[in-house]
Amino acid sequence: MVIVLVVLLLGLAPFTVKSVHTKPKNDSEWWKSGIFYQIYPRSFMDSDGDGIGDLRGMTQRLEYLSRNKITGFWLSPIFKSPMVDFGYDISDYYSIQPEYGTLDDFQALIREANELGMEVILDFVPNHTSDEHEWFKKSEERVPGFEDFYIWHPGRPNPNDGTARPLVPSNWVSFFRGSAWQWSEVRKEYYLHQFSVKQPDLNYRNPAVVEAMKGVMRYWLGRGVAGYRIDAVPTLFEVTTDADGQYPDEPLSGNTDDPEDPGYLVHIYTQDQNETLDMLYQWRAVMDEFTQQYGVRERIILAETYSPIDIVMKYYGNDTVPGAQIPFNFHFITDLSRDSSAKDFERTINYWIDHMPAMETIVPNWVLGNHDQHRVASRFGEDMIDAMNMIMFSLPGVSVTYNGEEIGMEDVWISYNDTVDPAACNAGPDRYQYTTRDPERTPFQWDSTKNAGFSTGNHTWLPVSPNYTRVNVELQQGLERSHLNVFRKLVEMKRNLAFVPHSLGTFVQENVLIILQHATISGMQTSIYTIANIGRHQTVINLTIYEPSLDVGVLGILSVTSNRHENDLVSMKHLVVESKESFVLLAYHMEPEVIQI
Repeated sequence: MVIVLVVLLLGLAPFTVKSVHTKPKNDSEWWKSGIFYQIYPRSFMDSDGDGIGDLRGMTQRLEYLSRNKITGFWLSPIFKSPMVDFGYDISDYYSIQPEYGTLDDFQALIREANELGMEVILDFVPNHTSDEHEWFKKSEERVPGFEDFYIWHPGRPNPNDGTARPLVPSNWVSFFRGSAWQWSEVRKEYYLHQFSVKQPDLNYRNPAVVEAMKGVMRYWLGRGVAGYRIDAVPTLFEVTTDADGQYPDEPLSGNTDDPEDPGYLVHIYTQDQNETLDMLYQWRAVMDEFTQQYGVRERIILAETYSPIDIVMKYYGNDTVPGAQIPFNFHFITDLSRDSSAKDFERTINYWIDHMPAMETIVPNWVLGNHDQHRVASRFGEDMIDAMNMIMFSLPGVSVTYNGEEIGMEDVWISYNDTVDPAACNAGPDRYQYTTRDPERTPFQWDSTKNAGFSTGNHTWLPVSPNYTRVNVELQQGLERSHLNVFRKLVEMKRNLAFVPHSLGTFVQENVLIILQHATISGMQTSIYTIANIGRHQTVINLTIYEPSLDVGVLGILSVTSNRHENDLVSMKHLVVESKESFVLLAYHMEPEVIQI
C-alpha cells in the first residue's frame, strides 16, 4: 500500500504508447529503426477468385498494413515466371507475372502504399534466371554477346567411352538435390544450376551480365520501389577453373551418406567467394547514385545470407565502401528453438551485436521469420508468439517479420500429393517433409469466412489452415488481448520511443530473459524492461540488481499468456514471472520525497 501511495502521489500517469515523445524525423535514416514486413504475394490476398494472391488483393489490404504501422513491405518475386519455384525462376525481369496483375496494378500498389506512409521493396533474384528467359535461350544457341551469360562447361572426358556424353564437370550438388550440372542437348555442354534444373546460374564474371542486372535495378527504382531484398547472395560466384579448364570437386562434409543431398559437401567453391562482396558493394553504389540523382530518400538493400558471421559482417561494407544496409540476421531462426534457454537467447542477441563493425552508420537487424522457414508458432510454440515479438521489437535497429506471424499463424501439414515446393517434390514422398517450405506459405487468415477470407474461389493454390476460424485477423482485432493487438502495441512502442543510443542491456535470471533500454517519457528518464520467461516454471526475479534506486514498475504491454493488467504496479525487487509469461515493464527515475504515513 505504501508503494502504491508513493507512486500515485508522485503523479505517474498510466502508461500508453501514444503518450510518449515522438522521435525526431530524420528522413535520411527512415529505415534505421524500421519495421519491415514480408508479403508472400501468392498467399496474401486473392482479388479475382482464382485461388492465387495478386497485386490488387494486396492493395485492398493496405489499410490493414497501415494500421499495423509498418515502415515498408517487401514482396517475394512478382516478375514473369514459369512458376517452377514460384517466382524465383524469372523469365522476364521487366514484366509482371500475369496471374499477379499488370504493371498498372503494381504502380497503383506503390502509389497507395506511399500515400499511407509505407515503402515498397522488391525481391531481386540475381543468381539465376528461368531457363525460359530470352538470355538463356540465346546463350544456349551461342548467339553472339550471350555465349557466356551463364556458367557453361563441356564436361570431363568419359574415360570408358570417348564418344559418349562427357561426365559432369564436378561433384557439385544443387540445393534442390542431385547434381548442380545439367546437360544441354542444344549446346552440347553442361550448365550450372545451384537451385532447380530450371534455374541456370548467371555468370557474374561477364561484365555484360553485371550491367544487365544493374539495368534491372535502375528500372524498378525508377518505378518507385524503395530498395531490394536480394536473394541468395552467397551463391553469386563460383571458383574459376584451373589451368586445364576444370572445376575442383568440393570436399565431403561427413554429415550424410546421401550424395544427392546438398549437405553431402562443404560448399567452399560455390559459395562466399571474395568477388561476391564487391558485387554487393556495386549494387549499393547503384542505390546511392539513384538517391543522389533524384533527391529521394535513401534506397536500401536487404541481403539474404546464411553465411558465417565474419562474412556476413562484411556485407555491411567498410570505412571506404558502404554495403547492404540490412544484411539479414537470421540467428533467431537458425540458432534458437523451443528447446533454447534464456541464456541461449541472450547469447544469440549479443552474438550479432558483438560482431558488428565499429561503423557509426550501421544498425543491427532482427529477422523473426520468412517464406523459407517454419513459422514462429511452430518453431517455438504458441505460448511464445508474443514473447518473440516482444524480444524483436525491444532490440535496437531494424525489425523484420513475415506475413501471418503477427496473428500467430502456424505451419500447415500438407500431404505429398498436395506438395508444390520443388525442393520437397525432388526429395520424394519419404523425405519431403524435411525440405518442404509449403507449410509456412499457406494462405493468409483474414477472417472466419470461406477460405479464411483469402479467396472466394473453390480451390486455393495451397490448402488453408484448418485452424483459421480461431486464428484470424478479424477475430483478434475484436479481442481486448490478442497476438495481433500485442503486436500493434509493440510497434507503437518501437516507433514512438526514443531509446537512448547504446543503452541496451541483456541479462538472465534462471530461465528469464531480461532486456533493458532507456528512454524519456513525459519528461522523465525511464527504464524499459522486456521480461520473457522462456522456461516452464514460475520464477521470481530481482530487477534492483541492475538499478538499485528503482523500487516500483508499471506494467505496459502484456502477452496473451499473462494474467496481469496493464498499468498495474509491481515490485522491482520481488517480481514473480509465470511460465512463458512476457511483458514490458516501465520504471521511472526520480527522487521521490519521503512520505510518512
